[in-house]
Amino acid sequence: MYDQSKLSELIRFARIDAGSTVIDVYPGDGDWTRLFSDIVGPGGRVYSFVPAEVAHFKTDPVGRMRTLAKEPGRDNVEAVSADLVAMPEATQPADVLWLHLFYHDLHTALIQARGATAAQFNRAVYERLKPGGRYVIVDHAAAVGTGTSEAPSLHRIEPASVREEVEAAGFVLDAESTLLANKDDPHAIKVFDPSIKGKTDRFAYRFVKP
Repeated sequence: MYDQSKLSELIRFARIDAGSTVIDVYPGDGDWTRLFSDIVGPGGRVYSFVPAEVAHFKTDPVGRMRTLAKEPGRDNVEAVSADLVAMPEATQPADVLWLHLFYHDLHTALIQARGATAAQFNRAVYERLKPGGRYVIVDHAAAVGTGTSEAPSLHRIEPASVREEVEAAGFVLDAESTLLANKDDPHAIKVFDPSIKGKTDRFAYRFVKP
């Protein structure tokens, strides 16, 4: 999805190093899980966490991550699945929780159908991170003033709303990045529209648990 320079910068932004424990939430094809696995090395740990809310997808996300964990050199990867709010029981204390293009889904009926809300998930993340741990969120930006209203339709969320919700759980904003910003994104079309797919205006926040 990103060129090597942007990948490297995102890793630096997340402050993922050798020996880190990382929780990769909703890992998709597992690209981030593999990348993190290589970085943290044998002294680290990567939890490829598939929310139970999406485990029924025809793509078999849980099975795919279990297969990934069996790849050569992936002894530091563990595929786990549970309700989003039960994530603390399914993983160990972590240095980083990585949420890539998923936070907006916390405001959709699909995710909320099993009882998960953004507030509940943010509290679960706070519980699972070590003191000083980083909660890193990358997502598609919505227009200023739209809040969370376009999450179900356009798969976008206003950055200010994310910050407000995460800080309400006790986190402190540590850094933000404009690495993935795109000023030419009109913010009024779905992120899957061919005219903008892969080029959406994206924001990145790094929050810290005090």
